[in-house]
Amino acid sequence: MILMPEPRAAVHARPTADGAVLDVVVPVHNEEVDLGPCVRRLHAYLTAQFPYPFRITVADNASSDGTRAVAETLAAELPEVGVLHLAEKGRGRALRAAWSASPAPVLAYLDVDLSTDLAALPPLVAPLLSGHSDLAIGTRLARTSRVVRGARREVISRGYNLLLRGTLAVRFSDAQCGFKAIRADVAAELLPLVQDTGWFFDTELLVLAQRAGLRIHEVPVDWVDDPDSRVDVVATALADLRGIGRLGRALVTGALPLARLRAQLGRGPLPVPPAQVPVGLPGQFVRFAAVGAASTLAYLLIFVVARGPLGAQPANLLALLLTAVANTAANRRLTFGVTGRRNAGRHHAQGLLAFALGLAVTSGSLAALHAVTAPPRAVELAVLVAANLAATALRFLLLRLAMHHRR
Repeated sequence: MILMPEPRAAVHARPTADGAVLDVVVPVHNEEVDLGPCVRRLHAYLTAQFPYPFRITVADNASSDGTRAVAETLAAELPEVGVLHLAEKGRGRALRAAWSASPAPVLAYLDVDLSTDLAALPPLVAPLLSGHSDLAIGTRLARTSRVVRGARREVISRGYNLLLRGTLAVRFSDAQCGFKAIRADVAAELLPLVQDTGWFFDTELLVLAQRAGLRIHEVPVDWVDDPDSRVDVVATALADLRGIGRLGRALVTGALPLARLRAQLGRGPLPVPPAQVPVGLPGQFVRFAAVGAASTLAYLLIFVVARGPLGAQPANLLALLLTAVANTAANRRLTFGVTGRRNAGRHHAQGLLAFALGLAVTSGSLAALHAVTAPPRAVELAVLVAANLAATALRFLLLRLAMHHRR
């Protein structure tokens, strides 16, 4: 029997003093027209579809129109609605203030335009309520997402997320979809470390969560672009680039307490399986065989090309050496799922050890063959194929021992 790590405690059985399990924040700035329809629609949906008590918090950040008055009217009309007023602008600032002040164990936010279909809200918060995940995000970039927006916004969104993958090595797919949720206990640790108060707030929070070893759940959403969006794309893009640079420097210099966060919030490693039950052996063998087949074809091609000018033994050495390096790299990534540079040198050294043993097997076979007779080229190749099969089996055992059990 394998004992799995303990999951985080579920929170649906521990509502706050006012009964709310979920607090949905709607950050707004000068949204007097859209705020009323948004909150009433959200309230109606949660009342009909969400099985636990909830709150809706309107976070008004420095509106200069009638937004605050509309919000207070909604609060007077709907008992589950509250209002938080901030004197300064900034979506990140509004979310930090609202989430920090909320007593609910699960916190969420969505944009006032309701571009995201509310049907995705229960799947967004369910993994947090159960303790399965720590954060949850809506994604417009999943294959099953349905998105209606112009080509310009599509290119900008995909380009931004590709940039994040290349610079900050993120694994989540959509950093800026305005539809996210977080557990309150996680938010209490991460929010003090997030510096941005604007649109980069989401990205910074998610990067910190990923680096802390937290689980980020992604929900494909149906999303329709708001044609009246007042986001300044150029200014936001420049602010995001500055945020990427600042956050990247903090990660490189060790300015963030990631080790403490991982120890405090990160999930423990999976248990080591019993030695007598190799994990993924059939799949690994199939992938290894495919890599081996490609390596053998490459080996034979190099041998045939180099056989004439170099002779049999030097051609064999050259072909084995070139294919051994490529074979180790391919098996490292494809067969055993090892990525990154960690232990890469050791893995290649062990791959070269397997290469040396393979060289001994194939060279010995060639030497024995030539000692007996002057074989035709077809016989020579047949002997080499048989010797390579034996060397391949030996390589599989050595690489599996090196990469799989020590990952």
